[in-house]
Amino acid sequence: MLPHVNDLIVLLAAVLAFALGGIWYSPMAFGPAWMSAHDYTPEKMVEMRLAKPQARSMIVTSATQLLQAVVLAYLMHWVGIAGLKSGILFGLLVWAGFAATVALIANTFSDKPFKVFVIESGYQLVSITLMAAIIGSWS
Repeated sequence: MLPHVNDLIVLLAAVLAFALGGIWYSPMAFGPAWMSAHDYTPEKMVEMRLAKPQARSMIVTSATQLLQAVVLAYLMHWVGIAGLKSGILFGLLVWAGFAATVALIANTFSDKPFKVFVIESGYQLVSITLMAAIIGSWS
């Protein structure tokens, strides 16, 4: 795919970010707080799953995680980011400059509480930084 970028590492970064999402939004982590912030009941969650099959959501999520990892790899290659520390810093900057700002604007114009922004952008912070750290470590 890219010169000097290991395709398997990009795929690994995407898979780990996807797995992180499963943990992040699980009942053991932020799932209950996320549901509460949205005023979702367990019944509402079932209703939503029936309206939109979970397989579709998982396919879209995994595809977007892969796209994020590919774009991070391209950007990191183009600007010469290599190594764990540089990857982490780059991931933090990408999150702060793009993911957090877009999510904050969307939250500001929505009826969602700020807690939703914190939970969702927190996941983006960790997942983008994780992917950049993995890609940077293998660059």
